[in-house]
Parts: sequence; C-alpha cells; structure tokens
Amino acid sequence: MYLNALNILTKYWGHTSFRGSQEAIISSVLDNKDVLALMPTGGGKSICFQIPAMAKEGICIVVSPLVALIQDQVSALKEKSIKAIGLTGSIRENQLIDLLDNCVFGNYKFLYLSPERLQQEIVRNRILEMNVNLIAIDEAHCISQWGHDFRPSYLECNILRELKPKVPILALTATASKKVSEEIIENLTLQSVKIFKDSFARHNISYQVIHTENKYSILQHQLKKLKGSAIVYVRNRRASKTLSTHLNAIGISAAFYHGGMQQIEKKEQLDAWISGKKPVMVATNAFGMGIDKANVQVVIHYQLPNNIENYFQEAGRAGRDGSKALAILLTNEEDKFAGKKQFVDNLPTSKLVKEVYKKLNNHLQIAYGDGFGEIYQLNFGEFCTKYNFNKGTTFEVFKILDQNSIISLSHNLKVKTTLMFTATKEQLFNYFTKNPNTENIIKTTLRTYGGLFDFETKINLDLIVRKTGSTYNLIHKTFENLQVQGLAEFAFGNEDLEITYLVPREDDNTINTITKKLEQLNQLKSDKFNAVLDYISNTTICRSQQLLLYFDEVSSKDCGICDVCLSKSLTNISPKTYKKSILDLLIKKPLSSKEIIELTGFSRDRILQIIRELLEDELITIDEKNQYVRK
Repeated sequence: MYLNALNILTKYWGHTSFRGSQEAIISSVLDNKDVLALMPTGGGKSICFQIPAMAKEGICIVVSPLVALIQDQVSALKEKSIKAIGLTGSIRENQLIDLLDNCVFGNYKFLYLSPERLQQEIVRNRILEMNVNLIAIDEAHCISQWGHDFRPSYLECNILRELKPKVPILALTATASKKVSEEIIENLTLQSVKIFKDSFARHNISYQVIHTENKYSILQHQLKKLKGSAIVYVRNRRASKTLSTHLNAIGISAAFYHGGMQQIEKKEQLDAWISGKKPVMVATNAFGMGIDKANVQVVIHYQLPNNIENYFQEAGRAGRDGSKALAILLTNEEDKFAGKKQFVDNLPTSKLVKEVYKKLNNHLQIAYGDGFGEIYQLNFGEFCTKYNFNKGTTFEVFKILDQNSIISLSHNLKVKTTLMFTATKEQLFNYFTKNPNTENIIKTTLRTYGGLFDFETKINLDLIVRKTGSTYNLIHKTFENLQVQGLAEFAFGNEDLEITYLVPREDDNTINTITKKLEQLNQLKSDKFNAVLDYISNTTICRSQQLLLYFDEVSSKDCGICDVCLSKSLTNISPKTYKKSILDLLIKKPLSSKEIIELTGFSRDRILQIIRELLEDELITIDEKNQYVRK
C-alpha cells in the first residue's frame, strides 16, 4: 500500500502542497508509468522522484552527471534521516562492495551514481540483486547528441532498462527541444511514456540586454546596489578570477568558481557565497547546477553564452524565492565577434578531424588495419606541439572521436597549466641567484607572459622549452620548487592521455562514416549561437515571450518587466520622472551622457533632450572631463 505522497511531502520537506506538474508526475510514477518531465530550473524536479521512492518499498536509483550535485542531494536526504548513498570519487573496491551491499540489504532508499558507474560490472551485478522501485535520470538532455550538453557516458543509462525491465523510469530535464525529447525517449526505451511540461515562464524575472562598451561600469552599478546575492557568468576560468579580484579591490565582496579548481578551493568559495560572506559569485558555466540558493537577486552574463539553453538555465537561478529578480546580459559588437570566433569559427571540420586522426595514428605508430582493442598512452601537449595543432580545437576533435566510438578517451585530462608568482621581484632575484640554472627559465617566462604577479596565468611549458632550450622536466621542477617555497602558485595540467582504439585504423574511411553527423552537429551549434545573436538584437518582442517560443511554448501576454517591454512603456514617462532619475544618479558622482544612457536604460535621444533642459535650468553643469555634475 502506497503511503500518502502529500503526507511524505509535509513530513520531510515541510510543504503542504505540490507545485506545477509535481503531483501528476508522482501519481504516474506510482502507477508504474514511464515519464518524461520537462520542468524549469527551480521547478522542484528532485521532489518528483524522491516522493514516490519514499512511498514505495525498495530503493530508487538516481543517475546524475555531477559529483557536487550527488553530494548535495545525498547530504540533504541524510539530514532528513533518509538513508541515501552516493557513489562519488575514487572508491576502493572493498569499500564499493560494502556500499552496494548496503543498497541490497541495508534498507537504503536512494542510490545516486554517475553514468560512468554503470560501466562497472560489479555495479551492474549488484543492481540486479536490488529491490529497485524507480529509476530517475536527472539532466536527461545529456543523453541526446542534439542537446546542448551531450555526454557520451549518458548512453550507458539504457542498461538500467535491461537490468530492471519492469521498473518505471523517470527522465527529468530543465531544457529540451522536441528533437531532444524524442531522443531521450528513444535512448532510454521509455514505454507508453507520459510527458509533462510545466510552463518555463518566470514571471518574477526581468530579462534585460544592455549594449555597452563599458561593461565594467554597468556591472559595478548593479552590484553596488545589491541587497541579496548575485552570480556573474564569464566565459573562461581566468576571467572568473580576474574579475572577482577587481571587484574585491573596489569593495564588492566576490568569490570565484571554475571547473579547474581543486575541490577544497571550490568548497571554500561556494561556502563563502552560500553563507553571504561573499554575496557575489563570478563563475564559468561549471557553476550552478544543483546549487539551491533562493535569494539570488541578479544573474549577470558578462559575456555571451554559447546557446539559449545554457543562458536560460543560468538566468533561471535568479529569484527562486519568488522575489523580483534581474537577468542581465551585457554585450557589444566586439563581444559578438569574439563569441562567433569561439563558438562557430573554431568548430572542428571533417577535414581537420581526418588530419588529427591520421597524425594520431602515425604518432602512435599504428599500422593500417591495426589498433583494434589496443590501449595507448599519449602526451597530449607533446602531440599538439609536434604537429602544430591548437590544443583546444584538437581536444574537441578527440572528444568527437570518443563520442562516435572510434576511440575511448580517458577524461582525466586537464589541458591547462597555470602559474602566478606570489613572491616579490626581489625574492625571485634572490631565488635564481642561489639557483642559477633556473634564471633563464624564470626570466623567459616573465618576458613571455604578462600579469604573472597579478593573475593565475595559463602557460605553455612546450613554448618555454623551445624558448629556453631547457628540458621539460627541469622547467616543471623549477615551478614546483617555487610553489613549495611559497614563491608561486603552480597548477600542472597533466597532459597524459589513455586512448583505447575501438575500431581498426582505416584513416579517411573511418572518419567518412561520421562526416554527415559531424556537419549536422556543427550546423546545430552554429544555429544555437545564432539564436543567441537573434536574442540580443531583438528590440520589439517581449524577452520572456522570445525565450518561451524557443522552447516551443507560446505565450500571448507580454511580461511587462523586460527591457523591451519597459522601453515601450517609456513613451508614457513624464519629463519630470526622467529629470529626477538623472539627478539622482548625479548625486553620487559625475557621469558622461553615455554613462547616463547606459545606467538608466532610457533612449539616447530622450536623455540628450533632458540633459539640455537640465543645463538650461542650471540644475547641472559640465566639468573639465566633459561629465555632467549636479549643482
């Protein structure tokens, strides 16, 4: 007999009612139906599998892509005295056996694991022995090659249908087009599936696009008036640390976060933000999934995202408590050019894939027709240097080969080596005076890379080898010793790869089988970025309506609070209101007309007209820097 789902919700989660489609999804799962649930960020997806799992006897298997997400949900369940296990990190075999035995015999309710774990025979065998009541596939869009976040390991999820054919599967995602939804259903072999889609509309979020050549000024203005928390998204790791450093220097307390940080540092930065000690988080898109913080008042995209799916999910982390919130995207012409270069122009072509694959075969000395089932070690940096390949693009080619089952690639590669000197120049001089064999290495590195005393900087050890004539090992040892003595921060990107050949070497013939798919995927990625460009160039359609339409949801009502809707309503604003807004800004500091336009969001012509009137009325004046000053 099922326990009452609402009673479970109230007892363990403290809520007295369900939201959106939660109740209908739970009811379908309890009736042993396969379900695909499309719910927006913050829509309460986890409740949809946690409640029915609690209501039925047995254990729920939850597949999730992120270790941090697994750890957070397992910890939250344990705090509620609900027995849960997460298979994360490197677990010794005897410990893994104990944990799996607990799932079989220990009356546990939840087993969280990554899709990679499903490749382990011991995990599969133990799942066969478990009394599984539900299979939940979180972030299910990762299973689709046409999605924005395809992960080949997610294709392993269909083994759960084979292992437990009578157990219902619940697939959940916050972002999926019709094509992606169809692929989720097909790959998971969902039977007579029931599809639920909640509205993606977020009525409390004001979506705004600000075109400006001075992003930093807008960013400061928004963050200085911040009362809750904020997330600032940037495009790369270096920018996350650099921008947070600048913000801290002007009194805006900011943490930073990116995928290349050590776990302990990630935890420190995250804790500082969650606790409110540092209200602002500057991060790459590695941050946010599974982070449950309700009072995020503003999400600012400092650079263009690569697709609408990521943007919508990241912007949706604002206002999860229902309060009014802002989602601001800062952009300019240079940003559009850089985004196109990064996201479109550098997509690997089939010609490049063929070239990299052929050079890889030659480098590993694999004869034509050989290689099948063999495992090879590869120094990635050495390979790229030898053939003058760009590391970023080449690694994308390797991932394509991996995704198409031509090779199996170990995913432990950290492609960036970084260095920052924490010593003074005098301390460095004293160091290489005592260690003369390091002088050329240190001086050459300083001449090659700017900002080494201020920022964590990506360096190329192969380049330093060529410039200095020193050995790779000596250079590596030099930077390691500097770190040990507290004179530098050095993070070495291990560039050793393990590659397993899944098909024999056949050069062009091998790549020809995936050429059409590769062209389609490149076109898809290009289309997705063009959708971002369409979004920022729009000046007539409500932003919320535009975003909803992208996800096949039609809304006839304008949101009334985005920048497009507000610009339409500005025609009704009285000159007195305009003047007050400008004068209020000038109380704080002198501003140029350009800065006033950017900070108010009012039209250029209207602002210049009001400024002329304020000058005529002698309420403002112009200083020697051509800035307007309030009298």
